[in-house]
Amino acid sequence: MANDSRRRSTPRRPRKPEKRKRRWLGRVLGWGVALVVLAAVGLFLAVAFTARSLPSYAALRASEHAQMIVVRARDGTEIVQLGPSYGEWLNSREIPQVMKGAMIAVEDRRFYSHYGVDPVGVLRSLWVRAREGRWRQGGSTITQQLARNIFLNNNRTFERKAREAILALALERKFTKEEILELYLNKVYFGGGAYGIDSASRLFFSHPATELSTPEAAIIAGLVKAPSQYSPTADAEAAVSRASIVLRLMAQEGVISPYEARNVDPETVRLKKDHGQNSVRYFTDWALPQLDMLLPNTFEPIEVWTTLDPGLQDAATAAIRNNAPSGAQGALVSMDRDGAVLALVGGADYVKSNYNRATQAVRQPGSAWKLFVYLAALEAGYTPDSAVIDKPVTIEGWTPRNSGGRYAGQIDLRSAFAYSKNTVAAQLGEEVGFGTVASMARRFGITTPVSTFPSMVLGASETRLIDMTRAFAAVSAQGRSVTPYGITKVTGADGSLLYRRQPEREQMLVAPYVAAAMTDLLQTAVSTGTGRAAQIGRPVAGKTGTTSSNKDGWFLGFSSGITTGVWMGRDDAKAVRGLQGGAAPARAFADFMRRAVAKRPVEQFQTELQLPEWQLEPDDETWFGNPDDYYFMDEDGNPVDPVRGDGWGRYEQGYGPGSGDDYDEDYRYRGNEPEEPRVVRPRDDYRGRNRAEPDRAPSAPPPPAANEDFLNRAIGRGDGGAPGTQGAPPSGTAAAPPRSRPMPAPTPVPTRIPVSPQSP
Repeated sequence: MANDSRRRSTPRRPRKPEKRKRRWLGRVLGWGVALVVLAAVGLFLAVAFTARSLPSYAALRASEHAQMIVVRARDGTEIVQLGPSYGEWLNSREIPQVMKGAMIAVEDRRFYSHYGVDPVGVLRSLWVRAREGRWRQGGSTITQQLARNIFLNNNRTFERKAREAILALALERKFTKEEILELYLNKVYFGGGAYGIDSASRLFFSHPATELSTPEAAIIAGLVKAPSQYSPTADAEAAVSRASIVLRLMAQEGVISPYEARNVDPETVRLKKDHGQNSVRYFTDWALPQLDMLLPNTFEPIEVWTTLDPGLQDAATAAIRNNAPSGAQGALVSMDRDGAVLALVGGADYVKSNYNRATQAVRQPGSAWKLFVYLAALEAGYTPDSAVIDKPVTIEGWTPRNSGGRYAGQIDLRSAFAYSKNTVAAQLGEEVGFGTVASMARRFGITTPVSTFPSMVLGASETRLIDMTRAFAAVSAQGRSVTPYGITKVTGADGSLLYRRQPEREQMLVAPYVAAAMTDLLQTAVSTGTGRAAQIGRPVAGKTGTTSSNKDGWFLGFSSGITTGVWMGRDDAKAVRGLQGGAAPARAFADFMRRAVAKRPVEQFQTELQLPEWQLEPDDETWFGNPDDYYFMDEDGNPVDPVRGDGWGRYEQGYGPGSGDDYDEDYRYRGNEPEEPRVVRPRDDYRGRNRAEPDRAPSAPPPPAANEDFLNRAIGRGDGGAPGTQGAPPSGTAAAPPRSRPMPAPTPVPTRIPVSPQSP
C-alpha cells in the first residue's frame, strides 16, 4: 500500500513544448531546404538543357511566324499587304537609342539588372492580383515576351508561364542583353501585320526605323501593350494618348529630359494613309482564300497579281455610299466578259463591318430571278414577239399579282418582261415547269438551294449577288458559261512564277439565239421598262428586282462587255423606303458603269441571230434530221428513199438534167451542168447499215428500162416472126416508148406543232 501511495503522489515530469516546437520547425526547415535545393537543381538542369536546345542566334533571326502576301492590282500597283511584315533587320547599333530607351521604360525598366525573370515585377503583379481580384498588371520581362513570341502562345495558364520563365532564363544564359533586345525589337508584333520596329515604322510613318523621331518611338513603344487598340490607323486619338504616357515614363527613367517630354507633341506626327482598311479588303477576303487550292503549302513571301481595277474599285465604293438609302447596306460586283472581277464591294464601310455581302449574304432576288423563267420559256420555243396574256391567275392555291395591281390583257413577251408582269412569269413557269426553271438557274451558276414551289418564279429562293452577276454575264457572252475569278498569277519573293491562270473551257449554257432573245428582253427593260434609271447613254441590258416591303433592291445588267450587279438592303432584313430595284440600285449601277465603260467602244447588242437551217424552228428538219435520211413506206410496207425513189425515183419524177430544178445532191447536177465527179463516203441508212453512195456523178441519164417487145426479140419469141425479128415494129413505124415503173406515192411528212402559244 505504501508503495502504491508513493507512486501516486509522485508527479510526472511534463515535456517542454518549446522543445517539440523546435523539433517541428527543424524538420520543416530541413524539408524546405531540401525542396529548395532540389527545385534549384531541377531549375538549373531545366535551364541548362533548354539553353542547349535553343536555336542559334542566326536561326532565331531568320525565323518567321507566318506568310507575307503582297496583293497587286491588274496594272501591277500594290493595293494591300497582308500577313506579317518584317521589314529590314536592324542590328543593335542601327536601332535608335531613343527607341531602345522607350521600349525599356514601358515594358521592362529593370531589363539590365535581372536574369530573364524580374522577381520584383512578379511580386508586384501578385499583389495587384490579390488586391483587385483579377490580373491587371503583368510581370513579364522583355526576355519573357521574346520567349512567348518565338516559342509559345498567349494562353493564360500557369504551365505556360512556367515554361515561359524557363525559356527566358535559358535565353539570358545563352545570349547577351543586347542580342536579346535586338531580337525583341525586330520580332515583337506592333499591329497591322507589322513585326519589328522597321516594319512598324514603314507601315505607320512611311520611312525606315533608323529615322524614328522621339514622338514616333513613343507611339511604337506604346503599341506593344495592345496593338489593335492603340494602332494609329485604327484609332489615332488612342495612339496619341498612349504615346503621352510613354513620354512621361521615358522622362522618369532618364531616357529623355523632362523639358523634352513636355515639349514633344505626338499629335504632330504625320501618319501614313491606311490602304488596308478600305473596300479593297472585301475583294481580298474573297480572292485570297482561293490560294489554298492554287498553291502547295508554303510559308515564303508571295505576290498575288489580281484582276482588280483600283479606279473602278473606288468608283464602286462611291456608287454604293452615294446611293444607298440611309440605314441600308450595299454591295456591288463587276466583271469583265471573261469573268475577271474588276470591282467588288461587300458593304458601305469595311472598318465598321467586314461582312462581305457580295459573296456571303444570301437574299431574295425578287423579279431579277425572272431571268431564268424567261430563259426557260425562250428555250422552249417562245420568242420576244410571242403573245401572252396578263390576267389574274391562281396556281396551286397561289395567286400572284402585279406591282400596280393592274392587268394589261394580251401583250407580247417583250412587254411582259420589260414591265415585270408577275402573272405572266407565273404562267410561263407553270407551262415550262418549275423544275425546268430551277434547272436553268443551276445551269447558269446559282449555287444556293432552289425551291420548285410556284412562287419561286418571283425570286422566293435566296441567292448571292456574285452568282446572279455571273448568270447575267453568261447572257452577255451569248449563252457561254462565265466563271468569276480574281487571281491571274502568283510569284515568289524572288520573282519565280508559282501559278498562272489558264483560260477555262467554255460551255454553251443555252443556244446563241436564246441568249440573243434574252438580251432583247433585257435591253427593253432598260430602255422602256422598270430599269430606265440605269441608262448611261449607250446600249444597256438589265433587270430590276425588288422583294416584298422593299427589303431587298437589285439591279443587274451589262454594257460594252462589262456585267455589274448591285444589291441594297438592311442586314436585319427590315424594309427600307426607296429601295426598289429601279431606284437606288439602278442609279448606283449607272454611276458606276459610266466610269467603267468610259474608255470602251460602244457595242450594239446582237438581238437578231441568223441561224443555220437545221436549227430553225418550227421546221421538219429539227424533228426528222437530215432530209437525205428521210424514209417513206410504199403500199406494201417497204421503205422507199424519197431522194432516189425505187432506183431512179427522182429522175423518173422529172428531176434531172434539163428539168430546171436542182438534181439529187448526191449527183450534183445544177440545171444542165454536171459538176466534177466526187468520192462520197458511205453513210448509215435507217437500219444502221452503211449504204454506199456512188463515187462518180453520171455524165448522162440512165437508159430506159427494158420493155416487153425488147425481151421478145431477145429470146426469139414473137407472133410468127423469125428469131430476132419477131415482134419488131413494122418498117416506118416508131417504136413504142418504154414503160417506166410507177413510183409509189410517198407518205406525207407530218407537220410540226409549234410549242409556243402564239395564238390566244
